[in-house]
Amino acid sequence: QVQLVESGGGLVQAGGSLRLSCAASGRTLNILRMGWFRQAPEKEREFVAGITWSGGTTVYADSVKGRFTISRDNAKNSVYLQMNSLKPEDTAHYYCAAAYGVGVRTTRGDYNYWGLGTQVTVSS
Repeated sequence: QVQLVESGGGLVQAGGSLRLSCAASGRTLNILRMGWFRQAPEKEREFVAGITWSGGTTVYADSVKGRFTISRDNAKNSVYLQMNSLKPEDTAHYYCAAAYGVGVRTTRGDYNYWGLGTQVTVSS
Protein backbone atom coordinates (compact mmCIF):
# COMPACT_ATOMS: atom_id res chain seq x y z
CA GLN A 1 0.00 0.00 0.00
CA VAL A 2 1.05 3.56 -0.66
CA GLN A 3 -0.23 6.69 1.02
CA LEU A 4 0.12 10.06 -0.68
CA VAL A 5 -0.24 13.49 0.94
CA GLU A 6 -0.13 16.68 -1.12
CA SER A 7 0.74 20.16 0.11
CA GLY A 8 1.67 23.56 -1.25
CA GLY A 9 -1.54 24.70 -2.83
CA GLY A 10 -3.00 28.15 -2.30
CA LEU A 11 -4.16 31.38 -3.84
CA VAL A 12 -1.82 33.17 -6.23
CA GLN A 13 -2.13 35.94 -8.77
CA ALA A 14 -1.78 35.26 -12.47
CA GLY A 15 1.88 35.10 -13.43
CA GLY A 16 2.90 33.85 -10.02
CA SER A 17 4.38 30.56 -8.93
CA LEU A 18 3.60 27.70 -6.57
CA ARG A 19 5.41 24.51 -5.70
CA LEU A 20 3.33 21.46 -4.87
CA SER A 21 4.77 18.60 -2.87
CA CYS A 22 3.63 15.04 -2.53
CA ALA A 23 4.93 12.91 0.31
CA ALA A 24 4.65 9.17 -0.10
CA SER A 25 4.69 6.55 2.62
CA GLY A 26 4.32 2.82 2.67
CA ARG A 27 6.14 0.70 0.15
CA THR A 28 9.30 2.03 -1.42
CA LEU A 29 8.94 4.95 -3.72
CA ASN A 30 11.70 3.73 -5.99
CA ILE A 31 9.51 1.53 -8.11
CA LEU A 32 6.63 3.91 -8.56
CA ARG A 33 5.63 5.95 -11.53
CA MET A 34 4.34 9.23 -10.25
CA GLY A 35 2.05 11.80 -11.72
CA TRP A 36 0.10 14.95 -11.09
CA PHE A 37 -3.49 15.35 -12.23
CA ARG A 38 -5.93 18.19 -11.76
CA GLN A 39 -9.67 18.62 -11.74
CA ALA A 40 -11.53 21.88 -12.16
CA PRO A 41 -15.19 22.23 -11.18
CA GLU A 42 -17.51 20.37 -13.56
CA LYS A 43 -14.58 19.06 -15.57
CA GLU A 44 -12.91 15.69 -15.89
CA ARG A 45 -9.72 14.96 -14.00
CA GLU A 46 -6.86 15.53 -16.40
CA PHE A 47 -3.22 14.56 -16.60
CA VAL A 48 -0.75 17.35 -15.86
CA ALA A 49 2.70 15.76 -15.58
CA GLY A 50 4.34 12.41 -14.95
CA ILE A 51 7.77 11.08 -14.09
CA THR A 52 9.46 7.69 -14.10
CA TRP A 53 10.89 6.11 -10.97
CA SER A 54 14.40 7.11 -11.97
CA GLY A 55 13.35 10.65 -12.79
CA GLY A 56 14.91 10.22 -16.22
CA THR A 57 11.71 10.65 -18.17
CA THR A 58 9.07 13.31 -17.73
CA VAL A 59 5.90 13.96 -19.69
CA TYR A 60 3.71 17.05 -19.62
CA ALA A 61 0.31 18.02 -20.85
CA ASP A 62 0.53 20.50 -23.69
CA SER A 63 -1.25 23.11 -21.59
CA VAL A 64 1.56 23.24 -19.02
CA LYS A 65 4.68 22.58 -21.10
CA GLY A 66 7.34 25.19 -20.49
CA ARG A 67 5.62 26.42 -17.32
CA PHE A 68 5.47 23.39 -15.00
CA THR A 69 8.29 21.10 -13.93
CA ILE A 70 7.88 17.75 -12.22
CA SER A 71 10.71 16.28 -10.18
CA ARG A 72 11.21 13.66 -7.51
CA ASP A 73 13.52 12.90 -4.63
CA ASN A 74 13.42 9.21 -3.84
CA ALA A 75 15.54 9.66 -0.74
CA LYS A 76 12.79 11.86 0.66
CA ASN A 77 9.95 9.82 -0.81
CA SER A 78 8.64 12.94 -2.45
CA VAL A 79 7.58 14.28 -5.81
CA TYR A 80 7.19 17.94 -6.65
CA LEU A 81 5.42 20.12 -9.19
CA GLN A 82 6.93 23.54 -9.73
CA MET A 83 4.33 25.75 -11.38
CA ASN A 84 5.42 29.04 -12.92
CA SER A 85 3.60 31.66 -14.98
CA LEU A 86 0.31 30.49 -13.55
CA LYS A 87 -2.89 31.32 -15.39
CA PRO A 88 -6.50 31.49 -14.15
CA GLU A 89 -7.22 28.36 -16.20
CA ASP A 90 -4.75 26.46 -14.00
CA THR A 91 -7.22 26.80 -11.14
CA ALA A 92 -8.12 23.29 -10.02
CA HIS A 93 -7.75 20.69 -7.33
CA TYR A 94 -4.38 19.03 -7.89
CA TYR A 95 -3.85 15.36 -7.13
CA CYS A 96 -0.71 13.30 -6.75
CA ALA A 97 -0.91 9.77 -8.14
CA ALA A 98 1.32 6.72 -8.06
CA ALA A 99 1.58 3.27 -9.55
CA TYR A 100 4.03 0.42 -9.76
CA GLY A 101 5.64 0.01 -13.13
CA VAL A 102 8.03 1.50 -15.61
CA GLY A 103 7.39 4.34 -17.99
CA VAL A 104 5.17 7.37 -17.71
CA ARG A 105 1.44 6.99 -18.16
CA THR A 106 -0.99 9.79 -18.82
CA THR A 107 -4.27 8.03 -18.17
CA ARG A 108 -6.06 8.17 -14.85
CA GLY A 109 -6.70 4.43 -14.92
CA ASP A 110 -2.98 3.68 -15.01
CA TYR A 111 -2.53 4.94 -11.45
CA ASN A 112 -3.48 2.89 -8.42
CA TYR A 113 -2.90 5.30 -5.55
CA TRP A 114 -4.19 8.83 -5.06
CA GLY A 115 -3.85 11.57 -2.51
CA LEU A 116 -6.72 13.77 -1.39
CA GLY A 117 -5.34 16.68 -3.35
CA THR A 118 -4.55 20.33 -2.77
CA GLN A 119 -6.41 23.35 -4.13
CA VAL A 120 -4.71 25.81 -6.45
CA THR A 121 -6.54 29.04 -7.23
CA VAL A 122 -5.12 31.58 -9.66
CA SER A 123 -6.72 35.00 -9.67
CA SER A 124 -6.71 37.26 -12.72
